[in-house]
Amino acid sequence: MNKIILSLFLFFNYQFMDAQQFANQLFNAYDDFKETKLSHRRFKHADIVPLIEKLSEHDDFKVVKAGKSVEEKDIFHITYGQGDIVLLLWSQMHGDEATATMALFDLFNFLSADHPAFSDFRAAIKNKLSIHFIPMLNPDGADRFQRRNAMNVDLNRDAQKLEFPESQVLKKVRDETQADFGFNLHDQSKYYNVALTENTAALSFLAPAYDYEKGINGTREKAMQLIAVMNETVQQFLPGHVGRYNDDFEPRAFGDNIQKWGTSTILVEAGGIRGDEEKQLNRKVHFCLLLSAFISLADGSYSSKNVAAYEAIPKNDRKMADLILRNVELTADGKTKSVDISFKSDEVQNDDATAFYNKGYIDDIGDLSTFYGYTEFDAGAYSLKKGKLGEISDPEDIDQLKCLKKRYGDLLWPGIKNHFKYKHFDVNIHERKEEMEDEISPGKNPSLFLVKEGKIRYAIVNAKLIKVQ
Repeated sequence: MNKIILSLFLFFNYQFMDAQQFANQLFNAYDDFKETKLSHRRFKHADIVPLIEKLSEHDDFKVVKAGKSVEEKDIFHITYGQGDIVLLLWSQMHGDEATATMALFDLFNFLSADHPAFSDFRAAIKNKLSIHFIPMLNPDGADRFQRRNAMNVDLNRDAQKLEFPESQVLKKVRDETQADFGFNLHDQSKYYNVALTENTAALSFLAPAYDYEKGINGTREKAMQLIAVMNETVQQFLPGHVGRYNDDFEPRAFGDNIQKWGTSTILVEAGGIRGDEEKQLNRKVHFCLLLSAFISLADGSYSSKNVAAYEAIPKNDRKMADLILRNVELTADGKTKSVDISFKSDEVQNDDATAFYNKGYIDDIGDLSTFYGYTEFDAGAYSLKKGKLGEISDPEDIDQLKCLKKRYGDLLWPGIKNHFKYKHFDVNIHERKEEMEDEISPGKNPSLFLVKEGKIRYAIVNAKLIKVQ
């Protein structure tokens, strides 16, 4: 009887709860819940184990070991709540996609905190929902900071064969819980943009298809309705930075199959935000959008949304670059033409995947008027010059800015091979002369300089625009 009374109380008090107002309050109070032990993307399995052990001491959480990875690392299943609506969230199926895992530990802090401003919200979530979490499904990949597992297999293409233990864990928990809603939490490339705009796709959503015809049944429709709520949340903080992921059916993928198995599945992809390389702002927004989704599920308000609101979210595109130089004059065979040049970069990590540097390259040359850069610069009034190669005996003694002012964008030092830290410099340091790339063509990484009135004004090194004067 007491449980019935409590349920009726929660229903009448929360059925008209404003999920967006709640999200705004969360955003402002976020620092009270942020898990400070996770401050960058390259944390490892050993970093989250003590956090989970601490969580297991809390009366509101149940923690079990759901299985092990290829390399015998524990995969945890965490449960919170006692309601009738069952949710399942899993993160880091791809080991180098860590944004949502950080947000989940922030969320755990929220659910376990004694914060009076949110006690009613926590009560609604606890009593209306039963939430199951699998943080870091792919711990071996996380420790290497790579997409694939220890056997170099993409787990998101193993939903049918279930060959690998990590995949088997996810399938087992899904089947045991018979979750009503599933949250498939990923990171996407920072080079995605919102179609036809210069806005990065900071967050992208998808209600995955369950067949090649992309049909919409009741299960998928509920996912679309909930995404409409989540989109409204993100728009408060990052207006115009939400995209909709491609919904082509992939019969081997977990999201598509879990949708097919009867769990309304929402794919969340964390993309790029200018100035947010370690994705801490994205993490904060993730925290807010997940909790706003929980409240909308708890009070049932998501059901007032329609499929049209989901379909109104603009599609993703992939037309971002780290840097675009506009109106560059290139000369070859005595002919000068005006072109745009775009630059991208790859993260090159050290042996234990704890640090990285960005190695740039030219991505494209030509008319790039339909592409966008995190940084853009009109080089029409400048002359483009290639960098020169200098020699050094000790990188500790060099003045990087002084080198750039003399157009030395590349330096030769035979000792660089075993000194990872020097590869973070704003000049390229090579072990051998043959490593220098000075060709202005796609795939190459030349150091370039913009000259005006006889003075070097800017350098372009590893896809970065560096002010010299």
